[in-house]
Amino acid sequence: MMEQRQIVRLWQRGGASVLVTLVRTEGSSYRRPGARLLLGGTNGEYAGTISGGCLEAEVVRRAGWMVREGAVVERYSTMFDDTAEVPFGLGCGGVVDLLLEPTDTPECKALMEAMEEALAGQGSVVVNYLPGEGKGLRRVILRDGAVVFASEGMSAKKLECAPGLRAGEEYEGRFVEVLRAPQRLFVLGAGDDAKPVVSMAALLGWGVTVADGRAQLARTERFPEAEQVVALEGVGELGITSADAVVLMTHSYEQDRMLLAGLLPVAPRYLGLLGARHRSSLLVSEAAVMIGRSVAECCERIHAPVGLDLGGDGPEAIALAVIAEAQAVCMGKLGASRRLMAADVARHVSEGGASRYLQVQCAMDVSS
Repeated sequence: MMEQRQIVRLWQRGGASVLVTLVRTEGSSYRRPGARLLLGGTNGEYAGTISGGCLEAEVVRRAGWMVREGAVVERYSTMFDDTAEVPFGLGCGGVVDLLLEPTDTPECKALMEAMEEALAGQGSVVVNYLPGEGKGLRRVILRDGAVVFASEGMSAKKLECAPGLRAGEEYEGRFVEVLRAPQRLFVLGAGDDAKPVVSMAALLGWGVTVADGRAQLARTERFPEAEQVVALEGVGELGITSADAVVLMTHSYEQDRMLLAGLLPVAPRYLGLLGARHRSSLLVSEAAVMIGRSVAECCERIHAPVGLDLGGDGPEAIALAVIAEAQAVCMGKLGASRRLMAADVARHVSEGGASRYLQVQCAMDVSS
């Protein structure tokens, strides 16, 4: 999400020339479909990434030439194949399709406006009919199922079918994506230990609100990276929903209890409660009585002690554990491990081993 913010900022400054979107991957890829790279003017400036750094230099160098007659899809292979005409092996073990489009078209302008609106909280679905076989890039943008933009000349049949297409599914000649609003995080508590939590969430591009009933702590200058800093009277005034993430860390037992009782019925996507187990247990038991729900039901809606067990001490280590857990929960990945196992090694080696990779120097490598 931070990358999307950077792309939009570059666009708003003016002078952008080419927008590059990763629309398909096969095999290993550093980025997923939907990753973008926006090229600035003639000075080589760009925002975003479409690889681990290996493809960017080549794309920046050639993009203006490639879109001289309009949008195109280019395929880049990072697999080993001496005979392939597809450029160019970089040792990552996959194939990526990139959509390159000039920025002065109605399609690109509509997409960038949709990205701006998504950052402001209005998400949308983008259906891209990819160029090829004599046809140029066509695009449909939908919000709440209604068409807000359609390329000139789009058939009634395509417009009728567009709302039924789903992001993440394979369609011949089409790429569908969802532009989502940034994850919202409410940090309830404005002590010094909340500062690294806000900073790390801001690095992810989340929209962060800091709130505390103590006005002397809830000051904007203490949290410059937050979108809002609020002197809180009641949790209801914040408009927290079930899609939001919340970290409760006021260090005030009375304030935590009041806030927890207001948050439990909302059931935010992530609700982390800072504090020792015995303190959290007392808070949950009292809040459960206040709202007339069972302790078991309340426990299912909170993460306490807050944060993943990453080890370390101090505000920064705690903030890292909290943000890591919140990110995992919000992305539906909590509990998933990426650790390489011996069985994985054996399987991947049996599928082709080192012959899949071209032994060349990555553009990011520095010769000694």
